[in-house]
Amino acid sequence: MRAMKPPRIVSLLPSATEIVCALGCGEQLVGRSHECDFPPEVRGLPACTESKLDVARSSEQIDREVKSLLQDALSIYRVDAARLRELRPDVIFTQAQCEVCAVSLTEVEQAVAEWAEAPPRIISLSPQRLVDVWDNILTVAKVLGVSERGLALVKQLKHRVADVIEKAARVKRPPSVACIEWLDPLMAAGNWVPELVELAGGLNLFGESGKHSPWLRWEDVLERDPEIIVAMPCGFDLPRTRQELSALTGRPDWAKLRAVRTGRVYLTDGSQFFNRPGPRLVESLEMLGEMFHPQVFHFGHREHSWSEAL
Repeated sequence: MRAMKPPRIVSLLPSATEIVCALGCGEQLVGRSHECDFPPEVRGLPACTESKLDVARSSEQIDREVKSLLQDALSIYRVDAARLRELRPDVIFTQAQCEVCAVSLTEVEQAVAEWAEAPPRIISLSPQRLVDVWDNILTVAKVLGVSERGLALVKQLKHRVADVIEKAARVKRPPSVACIEWLDPLMAAGNWVPELVELAGGLNLFGESGKHSPWLRWEDVLERDPEIIVAMPCGFDLPRTRQELSALTGRPDWAKLRAVRTGRVYLTDGSQFFNRPGPRLVESLEMLGEMFHPQVFHFGHREHSWSEAL
């Protein structure tokens, strides 16, 4: 019996790209989204999407442009349907979770709707909690015919999570934490982030596990007065997060906040880690552990993935 050819893959979702590569199937990737940048070798693949946004603008300007496009029922992304067709993928990975985070399932379906030949299989991933990320890994592994690798990868990641939980459990009092996913206007981190905060030994103040990230009133931040503030803007790396920090530090009574007075305001590479629900969410958890309990956790992520703000 002839062995089946490995499927040709286009991933239009950075987390899916990471999962595919973590499963040892990176050589089957023939295309990616413009945001897929890890592992570094995927950057050489053809990009099948582009953003309509000017990402060099400020947080406030980006937010205004996003809302304007969505109000007019327009996507903030373009899908290169011609390039997709040229690449002849057997499988396309996309998402149906957020119109802002990545190309949506509807857009991909529209891009391949008129193909005369057999259309590719479209797999949509929409995790909201950590357990969903494990399920996504198993789903991708099954689709690619490497289920055993998926089980092994999930087992390895869960072991690392358990190590953090075990050490965090020794901490007597968890510090109160505010995780900020957008700086202007303010948005708290939701989905899997509140869960990561709790697992790392923190008390999450804003945003609910398994629910979309909510808008946040500055007055509520002042009232709750968190012991720790973690900035993890969606789509921003560490230097860009620092560049945009004035959107926080310029707010009324910023200097009076407990986290500011004690030097416990932290900046992260949200784009690579906290906003990307793939295998590196475990590294995100480890980073939170380092921030919350530096006397307990030493993973070596500081400076290249997170740093103090002040």
